[in-house]
Amino acid sequence: MNILMRKLKQFVIILAISLLCISCSSVPSTTVNPWQVISLDTDSTFADLSFTDDTDHGWLVGTKAGLFETKDGGDTWEQKIINLGDEKVNFNAVSFKGQEGWIVGKPSILLHTEDGGQTWSRIPLSEKLPGAPDGIIALGSQTAEMVTDLGAIYRTSNGGKTWKALVDGAVGVARTIVRSNDGEYVAVSARGNFYSTWKPGDTEWLPHNRTSSRRLQKAGYSEDGRLWALARGGQLQFTSTDDPESWEDASFPEFATSWGLLDLTYRTPEEIWVSGGSGNLLVSFDGGKTWQKDRSVENVPANLYKIVFVNPDKGFILGQDGYILKYDPSTQAA
Repeated sequence: MNILMRKLKQFVIILAISLLCISCSSVPSTTVNPWQVISLDTDSTFADLSFTDDTDHGWLVGTKAGLFETKDGGDTWEQKIINLGDEKVNFNAVSFKGQEGWIVGKPSILLHTEDGGQTWSRIPLSEKLPGAPDGIIALGSQTAEMVTDLGAIYRTSNGGKTWKALVDGAVGVARTIVRSNDGEYVAVSARGNFYSTWKPGDTEWLPHNRTSSRRLQKAGYSEDGRLWALARGGQLQFTSTDDPESWEDASFPEFATSWGLLDLTYRTPEEIWVSGGSGNLLVSFDGGKTWQKDRSVENVPANLYKIVFVNPDKGFILGQDGYILKYDPSTQAA
């Protein structure tokens, strides 16, 4: 009996060591760590940011009506309060075109400014709106495009007084909805079991089955119009063409990790950044063929939910509990 117990104990120890080794990352570290960690005095989880035509003047939004303004390019941020009474609001998106900007949030809220954010006005939304506003993009003077979390897409050309529906049917409750630069959308279903695409001129969303048993986390568009998709377990996949069903083989930027991939963004056509849970951040300098890990931010106590590059030299990563990362190419190796 003692022999059996010893053998069982040895097996448990070997198994534990094996699992520990599997969890160890073999991804090489980056030689340059270009991200400056900024901690703001808030417990808001940040969702989006946008800059006016003045590249030093921008706005940052998040949960719990989180609203912050910068006038120095994102080095420092000042919290702003909009009087919404007792209403509990989470801001989802912000977008500027020149001095005109828009903010959307949940429950249904739409804010509009024409003076760079000095003043914000609330625009009433119909109670019949399918879903709550999830994203918005400023397109020009008095013109913006809004999407709800059910995939209803609307456009206004008169400052939000009236809206025209661009799609006849909704997509259903979505986990994420991402818009390409040329106006296409890809949505991942709430349960991650399928994705849908929409192009300008289509009357309905087109559903697609996922390509593996792993549930999807998020999908978006590459620099050349192809799709990318992040799935559970750290899986990353690209389409080989702009056909939304022509997927290449899946890859794992960091194999056998316990944290998930949350967002992917291109800084240049070849440089891709991927963020995840628990301060994890990876970069590829060859279009996704190989990956390196920026270990200088591993101690950031936050999930990194969204990466935004305003231009190749101005970028931010948005996290929770007031944490953001600012891209600083002059930063030296850690």
